[in-house]
Amino acid sequence: MITPAFSRLFGARRKVVIGMIHVRPLPGTPRHAHDWPAIIQTALAEAETYRAGGIHALMIENMHDIPYVKNPGPEITAAMAVIAREVKRAHPALPLGIQILAGANQEALAAAAAAGADFIRAEGFVFGHVADEGYFDSCAGALLRYRRHIGAESLAIFTDIKKKHSAHAITADVDIVQTAHAAEYFLSDGLILTGAATGEAASLDELRAVYAATQLPVFVGSGITADNVADYLPCADAFIVGSHFKQDGYWENPLDPARIRRLLAAVN
Repeated sequence: MITPAFSRLFGARRKVVIGMIHVRPLPGTPRHAHDWPAIIQTALAEAETYRAGGIHALMIENMHDIPYVKNPGPEITAAMAVIAREVKRAHPALPLGIQILAGANQEALAAAAAAGADFIRAEGFVFGHVADEGYFDSCAGALLRYRRHIGAESLAIFTDIKKKHSAHAITADVDIVQTAHAAEYFLSDGLILTGAATGEAASLDELRAVYAATQLPVFVGSGITADNVADYLPCADAFIVGSHFKQDGYWENPLDPARIRRLLAAVN
């Protein structure tokens, strides 16, 4: 469903593709080995590759900061704000989002507000779950109050439901449509469905059910490829794509411009 908030971000476009920039390992994380100019320039180069390929929007994520922690330090928030600001300066016409792993949603809001970004991707918005990093409680109430506190109401919050890399046994009696209704009731700006892990496709049956049941925009957050996107177009408003755009479809590899063009052609 296209809402005023979605249209404000993405204009009249009915199907949006968001290209994920996996920023290099940040200071203090186990794999950090790049100086600041290299980290920023790599992010800027990927943003330009996406723009040249016709991407509709961008998102940055600290995916190389493995293993993730639930409370990343202030150095991560500061780094993501700086990188996002540089990307936004280079490409002001492209909507820009931020996700900070793991589940650092208030930190993502702070970084996005400082950088002039446009939206965040939030984990654990409603219902608790157990992820790789441990137990996450729901955050909707605290997160929306924090958004109001810092005067960032213009930032959209798109929220994962039954997110990947997580066990949902403790909410096994709450199906994905009920979870979608809970997120909508708690004022999510859009719902993100994923497969079980990075690069794995979301269930079409679940996607169709959520799309029919909600008034919110529905995003597919993993597993979209040029070969399967046609199956998802009737029941999704936006696609967050990272792994498929990389060489050989592997998230750690450099971007492959041909893959970007092919998927965009399939969507457009």
